[in-house]
Amino acid sequence: MYVKIHETDNGKIVAMCDESLIDKVLEEGKVLLDIKRYSDFYKGSLITAEQFSEMSKEDIVSANVVGSEAVNAAIVNKVIQRGHVKKVKGVPYAHAYKVDY
Repeated sequence: MYVKIHETDNGKIVAMCDESLIDKVLEEGKVLLDIKRYSDFYKGSLITAEQFSEMSKEDIVSANVVGSEAVNAAIVNKVIQRGHVKKVKGVPYAHAYKVDY
């Protein structure tokens, strides 16, 4: 799966996508995930779920996760919760944000 960490002033945004989905456009009803057009957002390092487990998850403020492998790795590593997961064309995806008041 591809994992890319975007550093911002407010913390890290993690983008994760299964390798097989990187050039796909997933559309169903009102949901559109144009991974192909925004592939640069996701195309970081091509790593395994085990390698992702070893990465630092500190300061993650947002997560954009697409695909079975990526979603499972994000859940196992507590980047997202199972309740965040939705599906488009049968493909799981999640967007999660940490909000501090």
